Amino acid sequence: MRRPFGRGRAEEETEAINLTPMLDVVFIMLIFFIVTATFVKEVGLDVNQPEDDKPKTVDPDKKSIVVRITNRDRIVIASRDVDRRSVRANIERLHAENPEAPVIIQPHPDSTTDVMIHIMDSARQAGVYNVSLAQQN
Repeated sequence: MRRPFGRGRAEEETEAINLTPMLDVVFIMLIFFIVTATFVKEVGLDVNQPEDDKPKTVDPDKKSIVVRITNRDRIVIASRDVDRRSVRANIERLHAENPEAPVIIQPHPDSTTDVMIHIMDSARQAGVYNVSLAQQN
């Protein structure tokens, strides 16, 4: 039996391929491969550090070179007021006593940036490249 001309063509155009079963098969295969996959455990070495190589206790006063800047732009190194022109010499002296000590600058919030930059430049001219900033207590 024949269908009417207009109605048969419209039904054929609306039919589409159902992809749901194909997606189900793909997900089942994915789960299968994940479950059956073998995972490789990486081999590593246990490292035991000898007791002699551990750092020795250091006097807390000699750990770092602390440079404080007060609210009136005065420079304090090792609890002494230091003139702006002698900052480099003081840092060189302290750096010679402890070559691994970093310079820590503690500027007051009301101090100017010019003094802080001067101290950083002086430390670098003294040969100390480990310069950092810290907040005052």
